[in-house]
Amino acid sequence: MDAQMVEMMKKMELAGTPGPQHKALDPLVGEWNVEVRKWDSPDRPPTVSKGSASAKWIMGSRFIQEEFGGEFMGKPFSGLMIIGYDNTKQKYANVWIDDMHTAIFTTEGSAADRGKVITFEGHYDCPITGEKNRAMKQVLRILSRDQHVLEMHDPTKSGDTKTMEITYTRK
Repeated sequence: MDAQMVEMMKKMELAGTPGPQHKALDPLVGEWNVEVRKWDSPDRPPTVSKGSASAKWIMGSRFIQEEFGGEFMGKPFSGLMIIGYDNTKQKYANVWIDDMHTAIFTTEGSAADRGKVITFEGHYDCPITGEKNRAMKQVLRILSRDQHVLEMHDPTKSGDTKTMEITYTRK
């Protein structure tokens, strides 16, 4: 290999090497009991449901894969999340799919509080209203190795209204 190719290979290897931002996600790995609180309106109490989740490192500790099972609107619900840190973009990334949609939801964000709070933002097409490119926001709060919270917010409403909160407690 010539010197240029060696340099390119070094950059590629560095971009693909897990670092401290990946390690900050380690508390998410494990078996979880979950409680989901969903607000249909800010002036009404939330509906509450229970579920479980299982999260593990994949792809050489580059990403975490979470399998989620619970109930949504009185029906069984399952979802799959992939979360990681993109060394090239220097942003966290989150991908979500579930058995209620055919869409793939993607968000990106940055961390605060030494990696304990990660705010993700993205856009989606709303299947209910038909609105295209609607803003979405998620806030992941790592409270301890045994508990974390994922919040969903609707940034299109005044006050950045929280619409859902999922509390994970280690089994």
